Amino acid sequence: MAADIPSFTLNTGYKMPSIGIGCWMGTPGGGEVVEKMCKDALAVGYRHIDTAFGYANEEFVGKAMRESGVPREEIFLTTKLPNHHHHKVQASFEESRAKLGVDYVDLYLMHWPQAFTEDNKPIPHDQSPTFVETWKAIEGLLDTGKVRSIGVSNFSIKLLEVLLRESSVVPATNQVECHPCLPSSDLKAWCDAKGILITAYSPLGRPKEYDGKPVFLDDPDVVSIAQSHNATPGQVALSWGVQRGTSVIPKSENPERIKQNIALIKLSEEEMASLDSIHMKPGMHRSLLRYHEYNPDGTILGWTYEELGWNMSKGGIVRASD
Repeated sequence: MAADIPSFTLNTGYKMPSIGIGCWMGTPGGGEVVEKMCKDALAVGYRHIDTAFGYANEEFVGKAMRESGVPREEIFLTTKLPNHHHHKVQASFEESRAKLGVDYVDLYLMHWPQAFTEDNKPIPHDQSPTFVETWKAIEGLLDTGKVRSIGVSNFSIKLLEVLLRESSVVPATNQVECHPCLPSSDLKAWCDAKGILITAYSPLGRPKEYDGKPVFLDDPDVVSIAQSHNATPGQVALSWGVQRGTSVIPKSENPERIKQNIALIKLSEEEMASLDSIHMKPGMHRSLLRYHEYNPDGTILGWTYEELGWNMSKGGIVRASD
């Protein structure tokens, strides 16, 4: 039986369950671990699965769906175009669909605006294929009947303004890192006004990646709210995300945690306001992800923060009101 949680209606008219299971395992792959995680999630009522070509586990996601006993039409399935396939959207989509073993995908995302060469070298942001060219190719997938909605991921207001000006289809969603340390309120308000749903990846941060970064799940205000509801800090953070109008895709391999993560609580206006202000505490307004540290020059997958339109300094520290 599907969990009793809200759904959001996309600008295409299709409904997306507000909570999904994320399938990025920290490194590409995961195989049978991902398969079990998805089966466990479907068994306790999840009906939204988020994977990607780059996660290298689409086959196992598809196997879990087929063997779960849950009808395909009840599952909202998202996958994504990898950076090194921006020049061959149709072929990459069909490869993902074949690996998943499905007739259609509910949502297909451009994983990042950056294009790479076939051998995974970043292409400068103003060179072809640009993200606008890639998006126009993704738009063409809608005519195939094999994808119901299309969207983007890791897009800023700056990039979305260009995209909407130069294309004909408004993305159904924009999937970005989003949690109490990085609420991205300006981006959310802009997307809300354009009918673009924000989907929050890493809505709990990534506990294995904190490495001394602020851990909002340990914040006294979060802990206090959790205790008052007899809930976990994770449930508080996810409930905040859904209640503010974003879909959330937490990842956990722990069956009990998987079950907890889909049990929402009702937060009061005062509690929502408290959580809305977590990022204002000293040192808290920042990304919690490691990709800010991959390149010593401070670029993200070959692009500068300015090219991405992210108001951040090296390390993912927000440097302007967001």
